[in-house]
Amino acid sequence: MTFGVIASELGRRGHSVAVYRPWRRDLPKETARPDFRQVPMPGMPIPGYPLLRLGLPAGGSFRRLWGRDRPDLVHVATEGPLGLSAIRAARALGIPVTSSFHTNFHAYTSHYRIPLLRSLALGWLRHVHNLTRRTFAPTREICGELSGEGFTNLSVLSRGVDTRQFRPERRSFALRSSWNAGPDDPVVIHVGRMAAEKNYPLLFKAYAAMKAANPACRFVLAGEGPLKRSLMRAHPDCIFAGFFSRDEIGRYYASADIYIHASLTETFGNVLTEAMASGLATAGFDYAAARIFVKDGETGLCAPCDKPDALIAAAVRLATDPALRERLRANARRAVEEQSWEKVIETFESDLETEAGKPGHAPGAAPLLAQS
Repeated sequence: MTFGVIASELGRRGHSVAVYRPWRRDLPKETARPDFRQVPMPGMPIPGYPLLRLGLPAGGSFRRLWGRDRPDLVHVATEGPLGLSAIRAARALGIPVTSSFHTNFHAYTSHYRIPLLRSLALGWLRHVHNLTRRTFAPTREICGELSGEGFTNLSVLSRGVDTRQFRPERRSFALRSSWNAGPDDPVVIHVGRMAAEKNYPLLFKAYAAMKAANPACRFVLAGEGPLKRSLMRAHPDCIFAGFFSRDEIGRYYASADIYIHASLTETFGNVLTEAMASGLATAGFDYAAARIFVKDGETGLCAPCDKPDALIAAAVRLATDPALRERLRANARRAVEEQSWEKVIETFESDLETEAGKPGHAPGAAPLLAQS
């Protein structure tokens, strides 16, 4: 999602952008959009998570492609075999290459019951990123953590929020009615991948406490993932809405009232800022996006990262205190209104041009190439 927005915005700014990504059924051949080009590459479904695909090495293809049509810069967004082969091909051709750290893959190992692989995963990530001229991470906090783990040449690439797509005015009473929610019934929504790293046990523990304290609460989940079927069986009282386009999901956010962010593995947490932009009262752990945008008790509620019971207590407060809920909803939007994608990408564009050896270069005068 993040790099779809970035590629589109760089294309609108006049850069020539090509996105190389693993082949999938909805991308059967090279596809063109008004703002960037997508090129399918060899890939395979990730074992146990077929919705995502792993890009396979394609160094020879990259060397041939970029030897004929040399880009000014290669940016690697995913640290898998495809990304590493792109880095090696770019370095062999003398093309500047940068990268982004936006997923805590090493932290996922505990959720998938393979904690012994944490140091191996972290070592791989460090090796891949340190081959590039600069590694971009979503927050200064993450940059500091990565620096402590031996990552070098770190910069911030923050995350924006589309305040036109995510806004309170998109609230749909017809949609709320389909959830059997009355005008004053608190609706809790969760948006995202239904996977182990999202901390669903704590999320549903919080919801059970909210329901016990206020039986009028409704819980809606939007998304897909490997845990969906088991979650549906375990929680038949919840509404599993499925997957929606980025445009449609804005209507779902705005039609709810509360967002509980239970994950502790995010590098940023776009869903939190989208929920705030949509005018929702939020509760989450005090890190990543919440640490930047949530002022506890004013624009949302925060809990210490090592105190899950505090997050549950915050969730119950939102379910049982209408005045608090409405105050936080009113203030949440204002907290993120200035976090536009345009400002974020303008800074990123300047950083890429610097690494490409063209500081201050006019947009459109040189092609950029993004690889994902």
